[in-house]
Amino acid sequence: MCYLGRMSKQNKKTAPQIASMTGFARSSGSVDGYSWNWEAKSVNGKGLDVRCRLPQGFEEVDVEARTATGKAFKRGNFNLILTIQETSQQSQYQINRALLDQLVETAKELQVDLDGFDKPSLDGLFAVRGVIEQVTESDDEAELTARKKEVLGGLKEVLSSLAQNRLDEGLRIGEVLFDQLDAIIKLCQQAEKIAALQPENIREKLNQQIAELLEAVPSLPEERLAQEAAVLMTKADVREELDRLQAHIEAAKDLMDGGGVIGRRLDFLCQEFNREANTLCSKAADVELSKIGLELKAVIEQYREQVQNIE
Repeated sequence: MCYLGRMSKQNKKTAPQIASMTGFARSSGSVDGYSWNWEAKSVNGKGLDVRCRLPQGFEEVDVEARTATGKAFKRGNFNLILTIQETSQQSQYQINRALLDQLVETAKELQVDLDGFDKPSLDGLFAVRGVIEQVTESDDEAELTARKKEVLGGLKEVLSSLAQNRLDEGLRIGEVLFDQLDAIIKLCQQAEKIAALQPENIREKLNQQIAELLEAVPSLPEERLAQEAAVLMTKADVREELDRLQAHIEAAKDLMDGGGVIGRRLDFLCQEFNREANTLCSKAADVELSKIGLELKAVIEQYREQVQNIE
């Protein structure tokens, strides 16, 4: 049985990188007396889910933000947050007379209905939210279009930064995955060596048991005993499981060498890895082989946990 080595340096340079599904990025800028700030966060997800939090007046950016995110990424849960602030120092304020008059009338009614109700002060009335309003000059269509264009440029920037962040994290995860796959390979090699000795060990143990059984029951046919021995040896043969594990190792290495969006396929391979390891443990007729099987299951589970993080 031949086990593959690590991914070649040439493949690392030419193949698409593995991307993580977790990342964070921020971009900011200003235009026409306004400053804007984008924040983009992504975490693990089975599919692609995009949520946007946008200020009033920028609702139409939602569709473009979702479309751009869908083009840049395939998997993950995304939160995109846009904040807009006015930087101009020429703000003016006005009194909302309708609200102020309503508050005054309500106060008069309460003075009549409730004895001892203090007359509200002017400061108290002005402190009510909405009585003092900030006045902003209405922007013309050209200014709004220019502002949204700048904001969308910031969106492109923050998504690009987020993608790079996910690739950087994916590079680190990839190193861990290759180390864990190397550990799986070494355990399979150990299991293969022990499995090669297993038939002889079973044969010796069976010969001893058969001899003891024939002494107790001399009439027991030796042919029947030979058939039972063959069945036991067949059940204890783990070469088929090791061959399938080898095939899964090759498939996993091919996927990681190729890079790109491989999370779902690697996750499926993890299930296959675990199935063969379980069978190996159940068929093991040797204590050492059982130990290797259990250790193999532990490494496969660690490998699977890392796979859950990649796109």
